[in-house]
Amino acid sequence: MSEKNIKTSSPDITAAIFGPFDINVNVIQESFNVSIVNRPLDNSIGDCILISGKGEDVDKAYEVLTYLNKMAQMNNPITEQTIDYVISVVSENQSEKLNELDDNCFCVTANGKPIKAKTLGQQKYVNQIKKNTITLGIGPAGTGKTFLAVAMAVKSLRNKEVARIILTRPAVEAGERLGFLPGDLQSKIDPYLRPLYDALYELLGSENCARLMEKLTIEIAPLAYMRGRTLDDSFIILDEAQNTTPEQMKMFLTRLGYNSKVVVTGDLSQTDLPDGKKSGLAEAVKILKNIDDIAIHTFTEKDVVRHKLVQKIIVAYDKYEREAMASRERRNKK
Repeated sequence: MSEKNIKTSSPDITAAIFGPFDINVNVIQESFNVSIVNRPLDNSIGDCILISGKGEDVDKAYEVLTYLNKMAQMNNPITEQTIDYVISVVSENQSEKLNELDDNCFCVTANGKPIKAKTLGQQKYVNQIKKNTITLGIGPAGTGKTFLAVAMAVKSLRNKEVARIILTRPAVEAGERLGFLPGDLQSKIDPYLRPLYDALYELLGSENCARLMEKLTIEIAPLAYMRGRTLDDSFIILDEAQNTTPEQMKMFLTRLGYNSKVVVTGDLSQTDLPDGKKSGLAEAVKILKNIDDIAIHTFTEKDVVRHKLVQKIIVAYDKYEREAMASRERRNKK
């Protein structure tokens, strides 16, 4: 039996670590098979969190609680996703990497909520956007690829580093189905661009966003509208890039002008192109991987910041697809 303890500076910090009805501590206890109890300190306003169990298990629970104590002291929210992520990092004996997470807020929403990287993958992605002219962010749903890119664009606009933000997406069904939608062309393409509007509304507020769009400081348009343009002094984001063709991707990337920055986001496991059509994003990753000032960042399921079931769904689908591919290869060899 081994024991370790962590001292907190106040009961409020302890409460934040333990969570409502001790939900955070219960998850840690189940994950590492340890016992965690709180003991008030004599002649002190703080508390002492006591961890007991087998040596290695206690060490890992101690690392998790130490990091949560640090978060609580900085008034950072401790969510279910935070607990799951920290436990997964510590379980893989990579707890030292948690210190790489930058606590600095790089953008603020319209409601004053600070935007910070929640995972190491997100932190690396944000840093690559800062350092490079072109960044390709690739990974599963829920990793924050688009939202973080839009947040960086808003930050650049607020700091007057760029004069405008341009957001674009390919309208995959831009043929027959689009024609059946009611309204003019803008009404037809708006459903494809809705996730970009949602991110902007959260970051800027709907009224401010509408005003900036009216002045063309912010432009949201389908990818086809990019042809023939040179985009100077702009922060340009291409979302859902897995649905571009190689020709469209080349056309988009060559729109880059002076003092501009480009972020391309996509999920190669969710391509909606017709069978037999190559993804422009997949091809761009191969072609651009060794070019200076172009970063290619790949998210994993550990970077998912939605409900924890999303991680499990992604892992399950990946496993199914690998097994299906292996089965096809075995059949082809026979």
